[in-house]
Amino acid sequence: MRKTPTADQPSEAWALALVAFDRDLRRRGAAEKTRRAYGVDLGQFARWARGCGLAPETVGTRELRRYAAGLAQRGGAPTTVARKLAALRAFYRSLVEHGRVQQNPADLLTAPKRRRRLPRTLKPAEVAGLLDRIPASTPLELRDRALFELAYASGLRAEELVNLDLTSLDFDDEQVRVEGKGGKTRIVPVGEHALQALRTYAERGRPALSTIRAGGAIGSLGEPALFLSKSGRRLSTSDVRRRLRVWARHAAVQAGASPHWLRHSFATHLLEGGADLRAIQELLGHASLSTTHVYTQVESARLRTVYARSHPRA
Repeated sequence: MRKTPTADQPSEAWALALVAFDRDLRRRGAAEKTRRAYGVDLGQFARWARGCGLAPETVGTRELRRYAAGLAQRGGAPTTVARKLAALRAFYRSLVEHGRVQQNPADLLTAPKRRRRLPRTLKPAEVAGLLDRIPASTPLELRDRALFELAYASGLRAEELVNLDLTSLDFDDEQVRVEGKGGKTRIVPVGEHALQALRTYAERGRPALSTIRAGGAIGSLGEPALFLSKSGRRLSTSDVRRRLRVWARHAAVQAGASPHWLRHSFATHLLEGGADLRAIQELLGHASLSTTHVYTQVESARLRTVYARSHPRA
């Protein structure tokens, strides 16, 4: 029989449990964005549980189902409900590992079915048009050309791009060392066009951006980042998205272009060129092959379109 906590016990228990879980995520190398998302979703559940007089250890599968049903009744999209359930599954997995509960009550929950959207991609000619429209005159233009050439050549996430240091590049072996999700390091080849853009940026663009002028004195911030802002600091992911939107408008690329489109295009174009799915998984840094498998659906959809347009009796 479950012991009913007093009014103050659930609040304190949830606060301590959430802090411990966030510490766990940090230890595992979870991305800042992931930790924030878990914090929001679990904070919402903690408020609901406290209202029901439940502490983390007294929540069972029945209560979780009731919570999930309430989310759906309030109009929560299947993707939103699935994300919140995933957060709860991870939270209770941590409690099991630390001996706070014996079983994960979220393991028996079924996530709502959701339609998986195919990744948005650009055609090779569109990517070439976008990259070739970026001039190579000013330090910022040299930076942007190198930044997006590398994003497409190596399929990097925006966060991976901004976390690169100058020492991450190996021009001799034509590769880059990437710190991916979960603190996992991978080595990714860099194509010829990207290498040339990176060399030019490293020689002419980055030194100008790393130089600071204050009170007539000239100095350097000593910033190790590969890609620098106009103030000589490490770029942010929002900077990357904003600059890509600027150049996408110049190239008249379809609206909503994002750094992830270049990553999706990288994977799709490799698959179209005959690359092995397992190799693409390693290049992208996907933990599971099932994540990479979505690109076969993109290729299948493209072939169906070509068939319908080209076959006389389609």
